[in-house]
Amino acid sequence: MIFPIVRTALVALRRDRVSLVLSFVVPIAFFSIFAVIFGGQHDTVPRVKVIVVDEDQSRASQQLVKGLESDGSLVVTTRPAPTKSQSAPSDYTAATAEAAVKAGDVSVALIVPHGFGDHPFSFGGGSNSGKSGPAIELLNDASDMIAPQMVGGLLQKAAMTAMPVAMAEQGMKYTDQYIGGFTPEQRKLMKDNLDRYRKIESQQVSDGSGAAAKSSSQGGFGGGLITVHTRSVVGENKKSPMVAFYAAAIGVMFLLFTASGSAGALLDEAESGALDRVLSSRINMTGLLAGKLVFNILLAFTQLTVMFLWAWAVFKLDFFSHIPGFVVMGLCTAFAVAAFGMLLASICRTRAQLGALSTLFILVMSAIGGSMFPRFLMPEAMQKAGLWTINAWAIDGFTKVFWRDLPVTALWQQVSVLLAIGIVLFAVARRIARRWEYA
Repeated sequence: MIFPIVRTALVALRRDRVSLVLSFVVPIAFFSIFAVIFGGQHDTVPRVKVIVVDEDQSRASQQLVKGLESDGSLVVTTRPAPTKSQSAPSDYTAATAEAAVKAGDVSVALIVPHGFGDHPFSFGGGSNSGKSGPAIELLNDASDMIAPQMVGGLLQKAAMTAMPVAMAEQGMKYTDQYIGGFTPEQRKLMKDNLDRYRKIESQQVSDGSGAAAKSSSQGGFGGGLITVHTRSVVGENKKSPMVAFYAAAIGVMFLLFTASGSAGALLDEAESGALDRVLSSRINMTGLLAGKLVFNILLAFTQLTVMFLWAWAVFKLDFFSHIPGFVVMGLCTAFAVAAFGMLLASICRTRAQLGALSTLFILVMSAIGGSMFPRFLMPEAMQKAGLWTINAWAIDGFTKVFWRDLPVTALWQQVSVLLAIGIVLFAVARRIARRWEYA
């Protein structure tokens, strides 16, 4: 009797598309997403975007910048991307670089100060006094804990590989000073060697084959050859740095579940016959869907408010000083997720279909969009894919409000996209819902 029972169960499973989706499609989708995110990280280093401002413009500072540019782990930029109003923008300054970090354009900026070329290395100590030159300033966003460490290490590596002549000159100068001087023959030999290295270095720079260009495959970096002063320009004084991020990330994911479940009432009404009775009255399908959309918006916004109030009460989130930004982002997010729920309900025929389809779409969107794992730690291709989700735009907007303390006017891009998503999804849902009018 065992085999007939197994066969009957297999036939039932094959007919139950919901169970098939939950059993096979969802695990495969999740495995594929996380395999793309983490699968190749054992043999590749994620590239970090960094702004470099060379205020010194000395030979040593230019060599250092070229060494950073040739490193395959960094994407170095010295000027903003061209815009319609400014086809050839000027180079970054210390102020504009700091503003770019605050705005979230990059996680790290390096400022090479005036006088760096006179004493680029700090042999024997990391202080900023005495014989060591002015410190390079590393500006960072405290939410990204990996990028500053990585850039700091690669900066020391570039100093060793891209500035051999400067290192030799300063090393011999300190040796002459602290050991007691060189003989005339030693000085002549050192001068000849330095001249020879300068010629080699000039030739390498001219044909693009400098030591720094070859150093990207070499492992390790020197410690403390260049004095670096690190300063967090975003999030340094936040009591709970990542609470706002996780409140938005988790909140948006569950808003999607709530909206799809609430919109499923439309399927219950269609199955029970209540929908036909409603449509036979003075209300039409457009009015009915609009009313349900408004209810789902209010429900989602209330749920989001409770989430952030809990974060304020328990985890000390600075909530009340960001009320305007929260209201704008909360309502726009609620509108987008409510329209998403209405679309799913319009597509599906039964509650079981809605449950399977919503679980698949919401979990995949949450994984790609940053609700489960920060997008700035994902590969670049996955970050771009995340922009096709509601989660990514909502999280970016709430990050601007609670993490970067930006004004409401800075939310125009996220607000525009979320409103556009909501309008398009609701329009598609309305068109699909015509099947109930002619049923």
